[in-house]
Amino acid sequence: MRPSLSGESPLKPPISVPSLMLMRFLRFVFAIAGLLGGGLDPAFAEETPPPNVNTPEETRLAQTMMKTNRSKVPPRYFRPQLPNIVFILADDLGYGDLGSYGQKLIQTPNLDQLAADGMRFTSVYAGSTVCAPSRSVLMTGQHTGHTPIRGNAKMALGTNVVTVAKLLRSAGYVSGIIGKWGLGNEGTSGEPNRQGFDEQFGFLDQTEAHNYYPETLVRNGVRIPVQDNQRGRKSLYVADYFTSVALNFISEYKQKPFFLYLSYTTPHAHNALTKATGNGMEVPNDAPYSTNSWPQPEKNKAAMITRLDAQIGAVLQRIKDENLDSQTIIFFSSDNGPHKEGGNDPAFFQSSGPLRGIKRDLSEGGIRVPMIVRGHTRVPAGKVSGFPWAFWDFLPTAVELAGLKVPTGIDGRSVLPTLLGKEQAPAEFLYWEFHEGGSKQAVRMGDWKAIRPFGKPIELFNLKSDLGETNNVASANKDVVKKIEEYMATARTESETWPLKGPAPKKAKKKE
Repeated sequence: MRPSLSGESPLKPPISVPSLMLMRFLRFVFAIAGLLGGGLDPAFAEETPPPNVNTPEETRLAQTMMKTNRSKVPPRYFRPQLPNIVFILADDLGYGDLGSYGQKLIQTPNLDQLAADGMRFTSVYAGSTVCAPSRSVLMTGQHTGHTPIRGNAKMALGTNVVTVAKLLRSAGYVSGIIGKWGLGNEGTSGEPNRQGFDEQFGFLDQTEAHNYYPETLVRNGVRIPVQDNQRGRKSLYVADYFTSVALNFISEYKQKPFFLYLSYTTPHAHNALTKATGNGMEVPNDAPYSTNSWPQPEKNKAAMITRLDAQIGAVLQRIKDENLDSQTIIFFSSDNGPHKEGGNDPAFFQSSGPLRGIKRDLSEGGIRVPMIVRGHTRVPAGKVSGFPWAFWDFLPTAVELAGLKVPTGIDGRSVLPTLLGKEQAPAEFLYWEFHEGGSKQAVRMGDWKAIRPFGKPIELFNLKSDLGETNNVASANKDVVKKIEEYMATARTESETWPLKGPAPKKAKKKE
Protein backbone atom coordinates (compact mmCIF):
# COMPACT_ATOMS: atom_id res chain seq x y z
CA MET A 1 0.00 0.00 0.00
CA ARG A 2 1.31 3.44 -0.88
CA PRO A 3 1.82 5.57 2.23
CA SER A 4 -0.49 8.57 2.42
CA LEU A 5 1.16 11.98 2.39
CA SER A 6 -1.03 13.17 5.21
CA GLY A 7 -4.23 12.25 6.97
CA GLU A 8 -5.07 15.91 7.42
CA SER A 9 -7.56 17.94 5.43
CA PRO A 10 -6.08 18.75 2.00
CA LEU A 11 -6.96 22.40 2.55
CA LYS A 12 -4.55 22.67 5.50
CA PRO A 13 -0.86 23.65 5.07
CA PRO A 14 1.43 20.85 3.77
CA ILE A 15 3.45 18.61 6.03
CA SER A 16 6.92 19.74 7.13
CA VAL A 17 9.94 19.38 4.87
CA PRO A 18 11.62 16.64 6.99
CA SER A 19 8.38 14.67 7.04
CA LEU A 20 7.95 15.13 3.33
CA MET A 21 11.51 13.87 2.74
CA LEU A 22 10.73 10.79 4.84
CA MET A 23 7.52 10.22 2.90
CA ARG A 24 9.40 10.54 -0.39
CA PHE A 25 11.95 7.97 0.77
CA LEU A 26 9.18 5.58 1.79
CA ARG A 27 7.37 6.09 -1.50
CA PHE A 28 10.61 5.39 -3.36
CA VAL A 29 11.04 2.13 -1.44
CA PHE A 30 7.51 1.11 -2.32
CA ALA A 31 8.04 2.05 -5.97
CA ILE A 32 11.18 -0.08 -6.13
CA ALA A 33 9.34 -2.92 -4.39
CA GLY A 34 6.76 -2.75 -7.14
CA LEU A 35 9.49 -2.89 -9.75
CA LEU A 36 11.46 -5.77 -8.23
CA GLY A 37 8.96 -7.75 -6.23
CA GLY A 38 7.52 -10.93 -7.64
CA GLY A 39 4.39 -11.09 -5.53
CA LEU A 40 1.97 -9.50 -7.96
CA ASP A 41 -1.57 -10.53 -7.25
CA PRO A 42 -2.73 -12.23 -10.49
CA ALA A 43 -6.22 -10.90 -9.88
CA PHE A 44 -4.93 -7.47 -10.87
CA ALA A 45 -2.96 -8.48 -13.95
CA GLU A 46 -4.14 -7.25 -17.33
CA GLU A 47 -6.12 -10.03 -18.99
CA THR A 48 -6.38 -8.49 -22.46
CA PRO A 49 -4.29 -5.56 -23.69
CA PRO A 50 -6.21 -2.64 -25.20
CA PRO A 51 -6.40 -2.72 -29.00
CA ASN A 52 -3.37 -1.45 -30.94
CA VAL A 53 -1.34 -1.02 -27.73
CA ASN A 54 2.17 -2.29 -27.04
CA THR A 55 2.58 -4.90 -24.30
CA PRO A 56 6.32 -5.10 -23.44
CA GLU A 57 7.59 -6.46 -20.16
CA GLU A 58 7.58 -2.91 -18.80
CA THR A 59 3.79 -3.09 -18.46
CA ARG A 60 4.43 -5.22 -15.36
CA LEU A 61 5.13 -1.93 -13.61
CA ALA A 62 1.80 -0.58 -14.80
CA GLN A 63 0.13 -3.58 -13.22
CA THR A 64 1.61 -2.68 -9.84
CA MET A 65 0.96 1.05 -10.04
CA MET A 66 -2.50 1.15 -8.54
CA LYS A 67 -2.40 -1.81 -6.18
CA THR A 68 -3.32 -1.20 -2.56
CA ASN A 69 -4.23 -3.30 0.44
CA ARG A 70 -8.00 -2.99 0.25
CA SER A 71 -8.50 -3.74 3.95
CA LYS A 72 -6.48 -0.64 4.85
CA VAL A 73 -8.20 1.85 2.57
CA PRO A 74 -9.68 4.59 4.80
CA PRO A 75 -13.47 4.29 5.28
CA ARG A 76 -13.97 7.74 3.69
CA TYR A 77 -13.59 6.10 0.28
CA PHE A 78 -16.56 3.76 0.57
CA ARG A 79 -19.39 5.94 -0.77
CA PRO A 80 -20.97 3.88 -3.58
CA GLN A 81 -23.88 6.29 -4.07
CA LEU A 82 -21.57 8.96 -5.50
CA PRO A 83 -20.88 8.83 -9.26
CA ASN A 84 -17.38 8.14 -10.52
CA ILE A 85 -16.03 11.07 -12.52
CA VAL A 86 -13.62 10.49 -15.40
CA PHE A 87 -12.11 13.41 -17.33
CA ILE A 88 -10.08 12.37 -20.39
CA LEU A 89 -8.02 15.15 -21.91
CA ALA A 90 -6.28 15.08 -25.28
CA ASP A 91 -3.36 17.40 -26.01
CA ASP A 92 -3.64 19.73 -29.03
CA LEU A 93 -6.57 17.86 -30.57
CA GLY A 94 -8.52 20.18 -32.85
CA TYR A 95 -12.25 20.85 -32.93
CA GLY A 96 -12.44 19.09 -36.30
CA ASP A 97 -10.22 16.07 -35.59
CA LEU A 98 -13.02 13.64 -34.60
CA GLY A 99 -15.52 11.95 -36.88
CA SER A 100 -18.39 13.16 -34.70
CA TYR A 101 -17.19 16.74 -35.32
CA GLY A 102 -16.94 16.37 -39.09
CA GLN A 103 -13.56 14.69 -39.65
CA LYS A 104 -13.61 12.63 -42.85
CA LEU A 105 -10.16 11.05 -42.96
CA ILE A 106 -9.09 10.14 -39.43
CA GLN A 107 -10.83 7.14 -37.85
CA THR A 108 -12.19 7.70 -34.32
CA PRO A 109 -14.92 5.04 -33.86
CA ASN A 110 -14.79 4.83 -30.07
CA LEU A 111 -15.09 8.56 -29.48
CA ASP A 112 -17.79 8.77 -32.13
CA GLN A 113 -19.72 6.07 -30.27
CA LEU A 114 -19.17 7.93 -27.01
CA ALA A 115 -20.77 10.98 -28.63
CA ALA A 116 -23.70 8.87 -29.84
CA ASP A 117 -24.19 7.49 -26.32
CA GLY A 118 -23.93 10.89 -24.63
CA MET A 119 -24.06 14.62 -25.30
CA ARG A 120 -21.87 16.27 -27.90
CA PHE A 121 -21.25 19.95 -27.29
CA THR A 122 -20.47 22.34 -30.12
CA SER A 123 -19.69 25.50 -28.09
CA VAL A 124 -17.37 24.40 -25.30
CA TYR A 125 -14.11 26.22 -24.70
CA ALA A 126 -10.73 25.27 -23.28
CA GLY A 127 -9.29 27.31 -20.46
CA SER A 128 -6.61 28.76 -22.71
CA THR A 129 -5.01 28.36 -26.09
CA VAL A 130 -1.93 26.54 -24.68
CA CYS A 131 -1.32 23.69 -22.27
CA ALA A 132 -0.45 24.87 -18.75
CA PRO A 133 -3.01 27.65 -18.26
CA SER A 134 -5.75 25.51 -19.76
CA ARG A 135 -5.01 22.82 -17.18
CA SER A 136 -4.78 25.37 -14.38
CA VAL A 137 -8.23 26.62 -15.33
CA LEU A 138 -9.60 23.06 -15.38
CA MET A 139 -8.25 22.27 -11.92
CA THR A 140 -9.11 25.60 -10.20
CA GLY A 141 -12.42 26.68 -11.73
CA GLN A 142 -10.93 30.11 -12.46
CA HIS A 143 -10.50 31.59 -15.94
CA THR A 144 -7.18 33.02 -17.11
CA GLY A 145 -7.93 36.40 -15.58
CA HIS A 146 -7.72 34.79 -12.12
CA THR A 147 -6.15 31.32 -12.25
CA PRO A 148 -2.60 31.20 -10.82
CA ILE A 149 -0.92 29.91 -14.00
CA ARG A 150 -1.89 32.04 -16.99
CA GLY A 151 0.78 30.99 -19.47
CA ASN A 152 3.23 28.24 -20.40
CA ALA A 153 5.78 28.79 -17.64
CA LYS A 154 7.45 26.48 -15.14
CA MET A 155 5.26 27.54 -12.23
CA ALA A 156 3.53 25.60 -9.47
CA LEU A 157 0.08 25.85 -7.99
CA GLY A 158 0.28 27.30 -4.49
CA THR A 159 -0.44 25.46 -1.27
CA ASN A 160 -3.70 27.25 -0.59
CA VAL A 161 -5.14 26.93 -4.09
CA VAL A 162 -8.49 25.16 -4.13
CA THR A 163 -8.57 22.38 -6.72
CA VAL A 164 -11.26 20.00 -7.87
CA ALA A 165 -9.31 17.06 -6.42
CA LYS A 166 -9.11 18.66 -2.97
CA LEU A 167 -12.84 19.29 -2.98
CA LEU A 168 -13.72 15.80 -4.20
CA ARG A 169 -11.46 14.27 -1.56
CA SER A 170 -13.53 16.04 1.08
CA ALA A 171 -16.59 14.26 -0.36
CA GLY A 172 -14.95 10.84 -0.04
CA TYR A 173 -13.45 10.43 -3.50
CA VAL A 174 -10.12 8.82 -4.30
CA SER A 175 -8.50 10.86 -7.07
CA GLY A 176 -5.88 9.91 -9.63
CA ILE A 177 -3.99 11.91 -12.25
CA ILE A 178 -2.41 9.78 -14.97
CA GLY A 179 -0.47 11.45 -17.76
CA LYS A 180 0.56 15.07 -18.14
CA TRP A 181 0.22 17.46 -15.19
CA GLY A 182 2.19 20.65 -15.95
CA LEU A 183 1.23 22.55 -12.78
CA GLY A 184 4.21 21.88 -10.54
CA ASN A 185 7.28 19.64 -10.59
CA GLU A 186 8.78 17.39 -7.91
CA GLY A 187 9.38 19.11 -4.60
CA THR A 188 7.03 22.02 -5.28
CA SER A 189 3.69 22.94 -3.80
CA GLY A 190 2.14 22.09 -7.16
CA GLU A 191 2.80 18.35 -6.95
CA PRO A 192 -0.49 16.52 -7.57
CA ASN A 193 -0.25 14.70 -4.24
CA ARG A 194 -0.24 18.11 -2.55
CA GLN A 195 -3.17 19.31 -4.66
CA GLY A 196 -5.67 16.67 -3.59
CA PHE A 197 -4.69 13.67 -5.69
CA ASP A 198 -4.17 10.32 -3.98
CA GLU A 199 -2.47 8.75 -7.00
CA GLN A 200 -0.20 10.27 -9.64
CA PHE A 201 1.70 8.69 -12.50
CA GLY A 202 3.22 10.32 -15.55
CA PHE A 203 4.85 13.64 -16.40
CA LEU A 204 4.93 16.57 -14.01
CA ASP A 205 7.03 18.74 -16.33
CA GLN A 206 5.18 19.74 -19.48
CA THR A 207 8.35 20.00 -21.57
CA GLU A 208 9.40 16.46 -20.65
CA ALA A 209 5.91 15.41 -21.75
CA HIS A 210 6.87 16.06 -25.39
CA ASN A 211 8.80 12.78 -25.37
CA TYR A 212 6.76 9.67 -26.22
CA TYR A 213 9.54 7.27 -25.15
CA PRO A 214 10.72 8.73 -21.83
CA GLU A 215 13.50 7.12 -19.82
CA THR A 216 11.87 8.20 -16.55
CA LEU A 217 8.41 9.08 -15.27
CA VAL A 218 7.13 10.29 -11.91
CA ARG A 219 5.06 8.16 -9.53
CA ASN A 220 3.64 10.06 -6.55
CA GLY A 221 6.57 12.47 -6.46
CA VAL A 222 9.26 9.82 -7.02
CA ARG A 223 11.11 9.62 -10.34
CA ILE A 224 11.29 6.04 -11.56
CA PRO A 225 13.06 4.50 -14.57
CA VAL A 226 11.23 3.21 -17.63
CA GLN A 227 13.52 0.27 -18.24
CA ASP A 228 12.39 -0.49 -21.79
CA ASN A 229 13.36 3.02 -22.93
CA GLN A 230 16.84 3.18 -21.45
CA ARG A 231 19.93 3.92 -23.56
CA GLY A 232 18.01 5.19 -26.55
CA ARG A 233 15.64 2.25 -26.89
CA LYS A 234 12.08 3.02 -27.91
CA SER A 235 10.09 0.05 -26.70
CA LEU A 236 7.35 1.48 -24.49
CA TYR A 237 5.10 4.16 -25.97
CA VAL A 238 4.04 6.38 -23.12
CA ALA A 239 0.38 6.73 -24.11
CA ASP A 240 0.07 2.92 -24.04
CA TYR A 241 1.64 2.93 -20.60
CA PHE A 242 -0.82 5.54 -19.33
CA THR A 243 -3.69 3.43 -20.62
CA SER A 244 -2.48 0.34 -18.76
CA VAL A 245 -2.17 2.28 -15.52
CA ALA A 246 -5.62 3.82 -16.02
CA LEU A 247 -7.19 0.38 -16.48
CA ASN A 248 -5.65 -0.75 -13.21
CA PHE A 249 -6.78 2.39 -11.41
CA ILE A 250 -10.37 1.72 -12.46
CA SER A 251 -10.24 -1.91 -11.32
CA GLU A 252 -8.50 -1.10 -8.06
CA TYR A 253 -10.92 1.60 -6.98
CA LYS A 254 -14.11 0.20 -8.45
CA GLN A 255 -15.73 -0.18 -5.03
CA LYS A 256 -15.15 3.46 -4.14
CA PRO A 257 -16.19 6.70 -5.82
CA PHE A 258 -13.21 7.87 -7.84
CA PHE A 259 -12.12 10.85 -9.89
CA LEU A 260 -9.79 9.84 -12.72
CA TYR A 261 -8.07 12.64 -14.62
CA LEU A 262 -6.55 10.84 -17.61
CA SER A 263 -4.40 13.43 -19.32
CA TYR A 264 -2.91 12.04 -22.52
CA THR A 265 -0.11 13.84 -24.40
CA THR A 266 -1.51 12.82 -27.80
CA PRO A 267 -1.37 14.33 -30.42
CA HIS A 268 1.11 16.95 -29.16
CA ALA A 269 4.32 17.10 -31.20
CA HIS A 270 7.71 15.99 -29.93
CA ASN A 271 9.25 19.39 -30.62
CA ALA A 272 12.90 18.34 -30.34
CA LEU A 273 12.25 15.55 -32.84
CA THR A 274 10.65 18.07 -35.21
CA LYS A 275 13.82 20.17 -35.12
CA ALA A 276 16.01 17.11 -35.66
CA THR A 277 14.05 15.31 -38.39
CA GLY A 278 11.19 17.54 -39.55
CA ASN A 279 8.65 15.02 -38.23
CA GLY A 280 7.72 15.36 -34.58
CA MET A 281 4.54 13.31 -34.76
CA GLU A 282 5.95 10.37 -32.82
CA VAL A 283 4.06 7.09 -32.91
CA PRO A 284 5.11 3.39 -33.06
CA ASN A 285 3.71 3.00 -36.57
CA ASP A 286 1.48 4.85 -38.98
CA ALA A 287 -1.23 2.17 -39.25
CA PRO A 288 -3.91 2.18 -40.52
CA TYR A 289 -2.71 4.95 -42.84
CA SER A 290 0.54 3.38 -44.09
CA THR A 291 -0.59 3.08 -47.71
CA ASN A 292 -2.11 6.57 -47.93
CA SER A 293 -0.26 9.00 -50.17
CA TRP A 294 -0.03 11.65 -47.46
CA PRO A 295 3.04 13.44 -46.12
CA GLN A 296 4.60 11.31 -43.38
CA PRO A 297 3.86 13.79 -40.54
CA GLU A 298 0.18 13.70 -41.54
CA LYS A 299 0.14 9.88 -41.55
CA ASN A 300 1.69 9.92 -38.10
CA LYS A 301 -0.73 12.49 -36.77
CA ALA A 302 -3.70 10.50 -37.99
CA ALA A 303 -2.21 7.32 -36.51
CA MET A 304 -1.68 9.07 -33.16
CA ILE A 305 -5.32 10.14 -33.01
CA THR A 306 -6.66 6.73 -34.05
CA ARG A 307 -4.37 5.08 -31.49
CA LEU A 308 -5.68 7.49 -28.85
CA ASP A 309 -9.20 6.53 -29.84
CA ALA A 310 -8.35 2.83 -29.34
CA GLN A 311 -6.82 3.57 -25.94
CA ILE A 312 -9.93 5.43 -24.85
CA GLY A 313 -11.98 2.54 -26.15
CA ALA A 314 -10.06 0.25 -23.80
CA VAL A 315 -10.83 2.57 -20.88
CA LEU A 316 -14.53 2.59 -21.77
CA GLN A 317 -14.51 -1.19 -22.04
CA ARG A 318 -12.90 -1.53 -18.62
CA ILE A 319 -15.57 0.68 -17.09
CA LYS A 320 -18.20 -1.55 -18.68
CA ASP A 321 -16.46 -4.78 -17.64
CA GLU A 322 -16.36 -3.60 -14.03
CA ASN A 323 -20.12 -2.86 -14.18
CA LEU A 324 -19.48 0.83 -13.59
CA ASP A 325 -21.27 2.26 -16.63
CA SER A 326 -24.34 3.37 -14.71
CA GLN A 327 -22.20 4.85 -11.91
CA THR A 328 -19.72 6.79 -14.04
CA ILE A 329 -19.89 10.12 -15.86
CA ILE A 330 -17.22 10.59 -18.52
CA PHE A 331 -15.95 13.87 -19.96
CA PHE A 332 -13.71 13.99 -23.04
CA SER A 333 -12.07 17.12 -24.38
CA SER A 334 -8.83 18.74 -25.57
CA ASP A 335 -6.69 21.38 -23.85
CA ASN A 336 -6.62 23.77 -26.84
CA GLY A 337 -6.79 23.89 -30.60
CA PRO A 338 -4.57 21.99 -33.07
CA HIS A 339 -0.87 22.72 -33.41
CA LYS A 340 1.46 23.30 -36.35
CA GLU A 341 4.59 22.08 -34.58
CA GLY A 342 5.33 18.54 -35.75
CA GLY A 343 5.99 19.08 -39.44
CA ASN A 344 2.24 18.81 -39.99
CA ASP A 345 -0.20 21.35 -41.36
CA PRO A 346 -3.50 21.61 -39.43
CA ALA A 347 -5.19 22.56 -42.69
CA PHE A 348 -4.44 19.11 -44.15
CA PHE A 349 -7.16 17.42 -42.08
CA GLN A 350 -9.07 20.67 -41.48
CA SER A 351 -8.33 20.14 -37.80
CA SER A 352 -10.01 23.38 -36.77
CA GLY A 353 -13.17 22.44 -38.67
CA PRO A 354 -15.05 25.59 -39.71
CA LEU A 355 -13.19 27.72 -37.17
CA ARG A 356 -10.41 30.27 -37.71
CA GLY A 357 -7.09 29.85 -35.98
CA ILE A 358 -5.09 27.18 -34.18
CA LYS A 359 -3.17 26.73 -30.93
CA ARG A 360 -1.89 30.08 -29.55
CA ASP A 361 -4.78 31.99 -31.14
CA LEU A 362 -7.73 33.40 -29.20
CA SER A 363 -9.91 33.07 -32.28
CA GLU A 364 -12.33 30.14 -32.10
CA GLY A 365 -9.95 27.58 -33.60
CA GLY A 366 -7.51 28.09 -30.74
CA ILE A 367 -9.94 27.73 -27.86
CA ARG A 368 -13.16 26.02 -28.99
CA VAL A 369 -12.69 22.28 -28.45
CA PRO A 370 -14.59 19.00 -28.65
CA MET A 371 -16.53 18.12 -25.51
CA ILE A 372 -18.36 14.84 -25.13
CA VAL A 373 -20.12 13.89 -21.89
CA ARG A 374 -21.61 10.47 -21.22
CA GLY A 375 -23.45 9.39 -18.12
CA HIS A 376 -25.73 6.40 -18.60
CA THR A 377 -29.19 6.89 -17.06
CA ARG A 378 -28.45 10.56 -16.40
CA VAL A 379 -27.06 12.36 -19.46
CA PRO A 380 -29.38 12.24 -22.50
CA ALA A 381 -27.96 10.03 -25.24
CA GLY A 382 -27.49 11.24 -28.80
CA LYS A 383 -28.07 14.90 -27.99
CA VAL A 384 -26.11 17.72 -29.64
CA SER A 385 -25.99 20.93 -27.60
CA GLY A 386 -24.83 24.40 -28.54
CA PHE A 387 -24.89 25.53 -24.91
CA PRO A 388 -21.70 27.58 -24.34
CA TRP A 389 -19.51 26.71 -21.36
CA ALA A 390 -15.83 26.41 -20.57
CA PHE A 391 -13.21 24.49 -18.61
CA TRP A 392 -13.69 26.63 -15.51
CA ASP A 393 -17.20 25.22 -15.26
CA PHE A 394 -15.90 21.69 -14.71
CA LEU A 395 -14.93 22.18 -11.05
CA PRO A 396 -18.36 23.38 -9.88
CA THR A 397 -20.05 20.71 -12.02
CA ALA A 398 -17.96 17.94 -10.47
CA VAL A 399 -18.52 19.37 -7.00
CA GLU A 400 -22.28 19.38 -7.52
CA LEU A 401 -22.15 15.81 -8.84
CA ALA A 402 -20.45 14.92 -5.55
CA GLY A 403 -23.23 16.54 -3.53
CA LEU A 404 -21.06 19.40 -2.28
CA LYS A 405 -21.70 23.12 -2.17
CA VAL A 406 -19.99 25.04 -4.96
CA PRO A 407 -17.20 27.15 -3.43
CA THR A 408 -17.01 30.92 -3.70
CA GLY A 409 -14.07 32.68 -5.32
CA ILE A 410 -14.26 30.85 -8.64
CA ASP A 411 -15.44 31.92 -12.08
CA GLY A 412 -17.13 28.68 -13.05
CA ARG A 413 -20.69 27.61 -12.45
CA SER A 414 -22.18 24.17 -12.57
CA VAL A 415 -23.57 23.03 -15.91
CA LEU A 416 -25.14 19.94 -14.34
CA PRO A 417 -28.68 21.08 -15.30
CA THR A 418 -27.58 21.15 -18.95
CA LEU A 419 -25.96 17.72 -18.63
CA LEU A 420 -29.23 16.36 -17.27
CA GLY A 421 -31.15 17.77 -20.22
CA LYS A 422 -32.69 20.66 -18.33
CA GLU A 423 -32.96 24.29 -19.38
CA GLN A 424 -30.19 26.58 -18.14
CA ALA A 425 -29.31 30.16 -18.97
CA PRO A 426 -25.72 30.55 -20.22
CA ALA A 427 -23.19 32.73 -18.45
CA GLU A 428 -23.27 36.35 -19.59
CA PHE A 429 -19.55 36.44 -20.33
CA LEU A 430 -16.70 34.00 -21.05
CA TYR A 431 -13.18 35.43 -20.71
CA TRP A 432 -9.62 34.57 -21.80
CA GLU A 433 -6.27 36.29 -21.80
CA PHE A 434 -3.02 35.13 -23.37
CA HIS A 435 0.44 36.65 -23.06
CA GLU A 436 2.79 35.20 -25.70
CA GLY A 437 3.86 37.76 -28.30
CA GLY A 438 2.08 40.52 -26.40
CA SER A 439 -1.07 40.25 -24.34
CA LYS A 440 -4.46 39.61 -25.87
CA GLN A 441 -7.90 39.42 -24.30
CA ALA A 442 -10.99 37.69 -25.62
CA VAL A 443 -14.64 37.65 -24.52
CA ARG A 444 -17.69 35.79 -25.65
CA MET A 445 -20.99 37.50 -24.82
CA GLY A 446 -23.97 35.67 -26.28
CA ASP A 447 -23.32 35.37 -30.00
CA TRP A 448 -20.70 38.13 -29.88
CA LYS A 449 -16.99 37.34 -29.81
CA ALA A 450 -14.43 40.05 -29.09
CA ILE A 451 -10.63 39.91 -29.35
CA ARG A 452 -8.37 42.77 -28.25
CA PRO A 453 -4.60 42.72 -28.74
CA PHE A 454 -2.89 44.95 -26.17
CA GLY A 455 -3.05 48.61 -27.13
CA LYS A 456 -5.31 48.02 -30.12
CA PRO A 457 -9.07 48.36 -30.71
CA ILE A 458 -11.45 45.49 -30.11
CA GLU A 459 -12.26 43.25 -33.04
CA LEU A 460 -15.88 42.08 -32.90
CA PHE A 461 -17.50 39.11 -34.63
CA ASN A 462 -21.02 37.69 -34.67
CA LEU A 463 -20.55 33.95 -34.27
CA LYS A 464 -24.12 33.18 -35.24
CA SER A 465 -23.64 34.55 -38.76
CA ASP A 466 -19.84 34.44 -38.97
CA LEU A 467 -18.48 31.37 -37.19
CA GLY A 468 -15.17 31.73 -39.01
CA GLU A 469 -14.63 35.25 -37.59
CA THR A 470 -13.93 36.80 -40.97
CA ASN A 471 -15.93 40.04 -40.68
CA ASN A 472 -15.01 42.58 -37.99
CA VAL A 473 -18.26 44.42 -37.17
CA ALA A 474 -16.96 46.53 -34.27
CA SER A 475 -17.57 49.87 -36.00
CA ALA A 476 -21.24 49.01 -36.56
CA ASN A 477 -21.87 47.82 -32.96
CA LYS A 478 -20.32 50.44 -30.70
CA ASP A 479 -22.71 49.72 -27.80
CA VAL A 480 -21.67 46.07 -27.79
CA VAL A 481 -18.00 47.05 -27.92
CA LYS A 482 -18.45 49.44 -25.00
CA LYS A 483 -20.12 46.79 -22.84
CA ILE A 484 -17.37 44.29 -23.55
CA GLU A 485 -14.67 46.89 -22.84
CA GLU A 486 -16.27 47.60 -19.48
CA TYR A 487 -16.30 43.90 -18.68
CA MET A 488 -12.67 43.42 -19.75
CA ALA A 489 -11.65 46.15 -17.32
CA THR A 490 -13.07 44.15 -14.39
CA ALA A 491 -12.59 40.55 -15.57
CA ARG A 492 -9.06 40.07 -14.27
CA THR A 493 -6.91 40.56 -11.21
CA GLU A 494 -3.63 42.35 -11.73
CA SER A 495 -0.61 40.08 -11.74
CA GLU A 496 3.10 40.90 -11.60
CA THR A 497 3.78 37.64 -13.39
CA TRP A 498 1.08 38.11 -16.02
CA PRO A 499 0.71 41.85 -16.70
CA LEU A 500 -1.11 43.07 -19.77
CA LYS A 501 1.61 44.35 -22.07
CA GLY A 502 2.60 44.74 -25.69
CA PRO A 503 4.99 42.48 -27.56
CA ALA A 504 8.65 42.64 -26.65
CA PRO A 505 10.66 44.89 -28.96
CA LYS A 506 12.47 43.05 -31.70
CA LYS A 507 16.22 42.79 -31.24
CA ALA A 508 18.15 44.93 -33.66
CA LYS A 509 20.23 43.03 -36.14
CA LYS A 510 23.96 43.29 -35.67
CA LYS A 511 25.70 45.28 -38.37
CA GLU A 512 28.11 43.31 -40.49
